[in-house]
Amino acid sequence: MMTKVLTPLFLLVGMILGSSTAQAAPLKVVASFSILGDLAKQVGGEDVTVTTLVGPNGDAHVFQPTPKDAKALKDADIIIVNGLGFEGWIDRLIAASGATAPVVVASQGVRTLTLKDPEEDHHHDHDHHHHGGIDPHAWQNIDNARMYAQTIAAALQKADPANAKDYGDRGAKLDGDLATLDTWVKDEIAAVPHEKRRVITTHDAFGYFADAYAVTFLAPTGFSTDDEPSAKEMKHLIQQIQSGKTRALFLESMGNPNIIKQLAAETGAVVGPALYTDALSSDTGPAPTYQAMMRYNVTSLVQAMKNNP
Repeated sequence: MMTKVLTPLFLLVGMILGSSTAQAAPLKVVASFSILGDLAKQVGGEDVTVTTLVGPNGDAHVFQPTPKDAKALKDADIIIVNGLGFEGWIDRLIAASGATAPVVVASQGVRTLTLKDPEEDHHHDHDHHHHGGIDPHAWQNIDNARMYAQTIAAALQKADPANAKDYGDRGAKLDGDLATLDTWVKDEIAAVPHEKRRVITTHDAFGYFADAYAVTFLAPTGFSTDDEPSAKEMKHLIQQIQSGKTRALFLESMGNPNIIKQLAAETGAVVGPALYTDALSSDTGPAPTYQAMMRYNVTSLVQAMKNNP
């Protein structure tokens, strides 16, 4: 009799435990900005919920955290940041929030580029208009984005070993997608003669892109969007345009439009569509994912560069 009573009871307990395991809460992931948030979503899939501190169309350089951001960090199972000094506010925010989750630096292992002071080599074609330090925009080289994705996948596997295979599978798929994207970018850029591969943008976020794909970028400000260009820098860019070397001018989605508008007004150069560099667009915009951002930017750049003298 006892056996007959216990058997259904054990079955019921087993069903409850099995259901609990199958419906385990997704891993709470906090990403510092939208590009990292997108990569985390692509690798994490249904096994994660991703909160992004600096959302689509946001500017991490001037970000002002809120109590809601601090709570998200405190509740997180894992925190993903770019590193390389990109989020100057992140360490203070994590400390203030009381967060105890592991912090994953997505840029770990990438070959970094050093920013140059414009006074050192102002005449050089690859002048980056910076003031020393490390360029944090490593994701603009797709090879680096692949490293980001691998680092994120490994971190998710460590934090949630029960779903390690799924993270690995999704990470492998993303890596393949990015490898294909990298080939496409190289083919698109190759269609532009070397002497035409010159662009002026609002701020210099394309150093890694320039290094990887042999395009020269000039910018009137440094790597932070809240930098103000000097009169000397503006004069240099105006001379570049008037000399006939560069006609391709681009705003960035969260940059200061007045700078490029001033250059266009003084030189007659044509301003191209807004590029996405430090942030993705909203879901209804042209760059809601990392892959879409790169395709949109490259298509816009190639069309404009072909019109350079």
